[in-house]
Amino acid sequence: MEVSNDSGTKKPKRLTSVVWNHFERIRKADICYAVCLHCNKRLSGSSNSGTTHLRNHLMRCLKRSNFDVSQLLTVKRRKKDNTVSLANISFDEGQRKEEFIKPAFVKFEQEHKKDEIINFVSSKFDQDRSQHDLARMIILHGYPLTLVEQVGFKVFVKNLQPLFEFLPNSNLEVSCIEIYRREKEKVSEMISKLCGRINLSIEMWSSAENTSFLCLSVHYIDEKWTLQKKILNFLTLDSSYTEDLLPEVIIKCLDEWDIDCKLFALTLDDCSVDDDITLRIKERVSEKRPFFSTRQILDVRSAAHLIISIVQDAMDALHDLIQKIRESIRYVKSSQEVQGKFNEISQRAGINSPKFLSLDNPLQWNSTYIMLETALEYRGAFSLLQEHDLSYTSNLSDEEWEWANSVAGYLKLLVEIMNIFSSNRFPTANIFFPEICDIHIQLIDWSRSSDNFLSPMALKMKAKFDKYWSKCSLALALAAVLDPRFKMKLVEYYYSLIYGSTALDHIKEVSDGIKELFNAYSICSTMVDQGSALPGSSLPSTSTGARDRLKGFDRFLETSQSQSMTSDLDKYLEEPIFPRNSEFSILNWWKVHMPRYPILSMMARDVLGTPMTTLAPELAFNTGGRVLDSSRSLLNPDTREALVCAQDWIRNESGDFNPTPLHSAPPLLLESS
Repeated sequence: MEVSNDSGTKKPKRLTSVVWNHFERIRKADICYAVCLHCNKRLSGSSNSGTTHLRNHLMRCLKRSNFDVSQLLTVKRRKKDNTVSLANISFDEGQRKEEFIKPAFVKFEQEHKKDEIINFVSSKFDQDRSQHDLARMIILHGYPLTLVEQVGFKVFVKNLQPLFEFLPNSNLEVSCIEIYRREKEKVSEMISKLCGRINLSIEMWSSAENTSFLCLSVHYIDEKWTLQKKILNFLTLDSSYTEDLLPEVIIKCLDEWDIDCKLFALTLDDCSVDDDITLRIKERVSEKRPFFSTRQILDVRSAAHLIISIVQDAMDALHDLIQKIRESIRYVKSSQEVQGKFNEISQRAGINSPKFLSLDNPLQWNSTYIMLETALEYRGAFSLLQEHDLSYTSNLSDEEWEWANSVAGYLKLLVEIMNIFSSNRFPTANIFFPEICDIHIQLIDWSRSSDNFLSPMALKMKAKFDKYWSKCSLALALAAVLDPRFKMKLVEYYYSLIYGSTALDHIKEVSDGIKELFNAYSICSTMVDQGSALPGSSLPSTSTGARDRLKGFDRFLETSQSQSMTSDLDKYLEEPIFPRNSEFSILNWWKVHMPRYPILSMMARDVLGTPMTTLAPELAFNTGGRVLDSSRSLLNPDTREALVCAQDWIRNESGDFNPTPLHSAPPLLLESS
């Protein structure tokens, strides 16, 4: 309706909302209707009803296919904020149906800054950008590609943006692979510019379909002295795969990323892997690095996998005993009558434990430990229950209770150590030496047991540990020595407890090993100064490129003073140890002291970045291993690798890791009073 400019004429009430551009107002008798111009649906048009219900209808109207949702939202925002006045806008009931006020449009940029605030309300819809965002969302959160085929998702998106066009899965797959390729270029460029060397971890994954996968990840400390990890490859191993092919597969990946000459350490998750496999990889790498021997490429095994393996030995030995405890708990919880009787017996026996009996999760070994520990507190009650209830037949003998008590003591130590390993998503290598030494000392003590049940179990556990120790003790000790709170003193302390009278020989092996490695880094730094550094060297060249007639004098000076000069390593070891405190950050310490120890800090960067475990914190107590979810395992190998790798890179970039808390192992909830 028109608005008259004659002040003497009474103005009829205006339809001030743009919603009315999509409805026709019809009055019949005393009733007023609003009829949708798109679908002819009739709604209340009374002035007392407002326009909210009309706006909601437009958001759901499927026949309004070419109308931008931002039109309605923009008007709603303006009305709420009172930033734009509509008083000077006139409307006419005779306006054409397709006319409406056009909002201001803002074009999307391909890449947004992380913290940039984008006004989605006033932006123009971009199909390509939305397709890209959808693909990135699926990668980041691990959603299945079939998500876009689900009816609920389609309805949700269509209500948000009717203009969005759902494309086939193949198009979405292409978008995911394009993101992967762009991210791969960024990762490759980043690795090529690293000032230190890299460490490679090798993990085996599986799927419910019994397919095996090989996951290769690099670990390194960047220029800011922050420990980083990135997945490089996620390879599908076909049925013809055999273990002797592993070196060729790994070497091919190293060549693809051009990092073979940067390799410092190899970490595998299985202690039983043939030594010949790692030797072949190290020999191939050493061909390109004549100043580094195969001894100086560390061969490490995952400490977390070692613990899980020896825990499994304990669980196997206690299998029948654990089953009895599970049956006992099931019986107590079988009815309220039995539970009440058990509670009365517990009170008479003087048991005031705050814990309640609960069954374990067989796939979470820490829950089995908690079940054993709690059952031991109710040991007296179970014994009395057998006397008062003839139906209860699962009670343990006194000897079995003693076995359970001893093994629970073993498991308690291992749970505490695993909690330390999993307390940080990217733990530095220095934290492992004292914990592994504690296990070593305890296993020596346990294997001396005279009990015919406990001794064979402990000896089996110690045999696995000894194999691990023979491979990893030097790498563990090197990292401990490079902790300024410990240096060689911690090695001397633990080796005297482990080796007794022969401790000095083993301490000398560590001392010789760290000197040998330091000398190799010193050679590399000399090569840098002469302008012919090995790839991956981190010391900058001092050469200016201009002719220097006194270079010969510099070399003469170095030779004449070499006997009196103190190396970085000697200076570091001779100085007092740094006080221990809870706020200490080893990476920050080396960052600050890098100018004081230029060569040793270069070595520390590589040693401390060595992954001593390959198990993610959320899987620390899982006995089932790494299992790929079905939505990924059924994809073709190239798409699967693209999704797994790109997810890791994007999460690292955004800081959006697994939602499980990173500061501690996944908690196990127990009933308590």
